[in-house]
Amino acid sequence: MASLVGPTIFANHLEQAGDDHTVEETGHLEEAFAAALVVSIGLALVASVLAALAVSWYFSRRVQRSIDAVAAAASQIATGTYGARVADPGLGEEFTTLALSYNRLAERLAATEQTRRRMLADLAHEMRTPLATIDAHLEAVEDGIRPLDENTLAVVRGSTGRLGRLAEDMTALSRAEEATHVSPAPVDAAALARTAAEAARDRFTAKGVRLVADLDEAGQVSVDADRLGQVLGNLLDNALRHTPASGTVTLTCRRVEEWVEYRIADTGEGVETEHLAHLFDRFYRADTGRDRRQGGSGIGLAIAKALVEAHGGGISATSAGKGQGATFTVRLPAGV
Repeated sequence: MASLVGPTIFANHLEQAGDDHTVEETGHLEEAFAAALVVSIGLALVASVLAALAVSWYFSRRVQRSIDAVAAAASQIATGTYGARVADPGLGEEFTTLALSYNRLAERLAATEQTRRRMLADLAHEMRTPLATIDAHLEAVEDGIRPLDENTLAVVRGSTGRLGRLAEDMTALSRAEEATHVSPAPVDAAALARTAAEAARDRFTAKGVRLVADLDEAGQVSVDADRLGQVLGNLLDNALRHTPASGTVTLTCRRVEEWVEYRIADTGEGVETEHLAHLFDRFYRADTGRDRRQGGSGIGLAIAKALVEAHGGGISATSAGKGQGATFTVRLPAGV
């Protein structure tokens, strides 16, 4: 196209410039211009092809190295090495997003694997005591050291009951973390807390602990009423467990800006600072011996945390220290 159009434009410029060459001379000039044009275009094409090939080779090598890095990291993760990470290749926003997404996935897998191992270890630890108790009593009966009387059967039943409760709690925790059974619907926030308080009141009365329900009109929250009732029930039971007779547990409900806030504050044993960050971990106990005697499985707070987060909220615990009581706060997005 340049060879066809260029000479005509060149001739027009010569004519406008007042060129007085003969027709033959003008023809030679046009031929020379066309030849120079073809040569220059040919050289430019060769140079551009070589440059394109070089640039393509360079970027393809960088892309290939980036893909190889992702593949190598994926292979490491497949073999259980979850610390593998991919560096930002610097090839643009898309590749940066890919690297960040992959690294987040690796971190999530590592956290999941760590949680799985810790949960299995904790579960084995929790099962060891009741199983050892059952085995010891059965062995004593077989050896004739202990009679198979009501006391022996009561101990065995207590241990099997503890194993049953542990299995139920693990199932509840699994469902809570999966959040597949949460069916949110608008409910009155204060009425929900009032129902939880009334359901727990007899247990508080039996132990001699005063339960105070200080509930403001806080509007509605979009929650699964049964599951949030389970959360408040777990927190009230936890407060009751750690509050001595003649103590007080206060359940409050407030509207705080765009949140509905539930608080369960007790005047009980309190929690030392180093334990606060772990209270919602599976099987964690600030006082192992005490909770074992009272039959706690150590995952009630973990279930509460999973259910609250499944509703888009958050849960936290504060305490001024040992003997100063503790306060658990649940925050959920407010409805209309």
